[in-house]
Amino acid sequence: MILEKLSILNYKNIIQAEMVFSPGINCFFGNNGMGKTNLLDAIYYLSFCKSHLHTPDSRLIRNEQDLCVLQGAYLYDSRREEIFCSVRHRQRKVFKRNKKEYDKLSEHIGLLPLVMVSPVDSDLIRGGSEERRRFIDLIISQQDKSYLHALIQYSKALFQRNVLLKNQSQDTSLYEVLEMQLDRYGQLLYEKRRQLVDELVPIFNTYYQTICLSAEQVGLRYLSQLDKGNLGEMLVENRERDRILGYTSVGVHKDELEMTLDGQLIRRFGSQGQNKTYLIALKLAQYTFLSRGGQTQPILLLDDLFDKLDAERVEQIIKLVSGEQFGQIFVTDTNRKYLDAILQSVNQGHALFKVEQGEVQPLENWE
Repeated sequence: MILEKLSILNYKNIIQAEMVFSPGINCFFGNNGMGKTNLLDAIYYLSFCKSHLHTPDSRLIRNEQDLCVLQGAYLYDSRREEIFCSVRHRQRKVFKRNKKEYDKLSEHIGLLPLVMVSPVDSDLIRGGSEERRRFIDLIISQQDKSYLHALIQYSKALFQRNVLLKNQSQDTSLYEVLEMQLDRYGQLLYEKRRQLVDELVPIFNTYYQTICLSAEQVGLRYLSQLDKGNLGEMLVENRERDRILGYTSVGVHKDELEMTLDGQLIRRFGSQGQNKTYLIALKLAQYTFLSRGGQTQPILLLDDLFDKLDAERVEQIIKLVSGEQFGQIFVTDTNRKYLDAILQSVNQGHALFKVEQGEVQPLENWE
């Protein structure tokens, strides 16, 4: 899959931009705060109907404007896909595929597979368990519609059960219906998550060792209360306790992804360079997983990739992303020398753009 053209109107600090991209590597450079990350975030938004930076839709629209618009033209194997999105203040956002509006935004997820490496990925290590569950869910949802459906239904049933608990409801029949749904959908989520982690770990380790040129072992361990028994039974057993607490204390919404380096929790012992290498290797493993199991090759977004890394690791990353296993790539950096190094290392088309005060200027025609 290739993003051929991107049109932006009033998205964050970008007033208007029309860009034609290379099917190979596309590089954006400029000082911090100029809009490089916003460009990648716009591409991300077209894939996932939301901002990678968790920016509320109301804050996507540039100051004092009524709406923002994103349009992407994709070459998808032998066909073309036109994706349109508009966001207005106090109105429902509109997403269209080939001029036909989606009934549900969830129908769009997975059409345009994408992996983004960003400084905010540090939340995966330092943040709460919900960040790591979101990471797992995002990977699986891009390839498995049944998983996304189960995730939505589980979340609805969880919300409804929590309302009953907060209201101190004693309606046993309602609890039983919701707990049956939580058990059914939770079991599916549990099995798919465990399978993903098992498949991801060896790929992840290979990338990490390649980048850092060492034998350090990285680990991912999926932890779930369902390891200990049946969710339906646990929900019944904990119903009275949950009523006192006012929320559901057991279930896959409590799952954790333990991240380790040489057997130690990386959030406690990892250096800045190790943390960043860990996250980059993890995202490249995600990309490989999606490539192997999907119908088309994902787009790879690399935002501020080389910060906090030594020259050797930078060189290894450049070699990796320049390989044939990666498709279309978008890279941002404040230092053009790294971008030039990438462009010199590839034997394919490329495009270079300068970003300044929200304006995008192409510097080279791609080949």
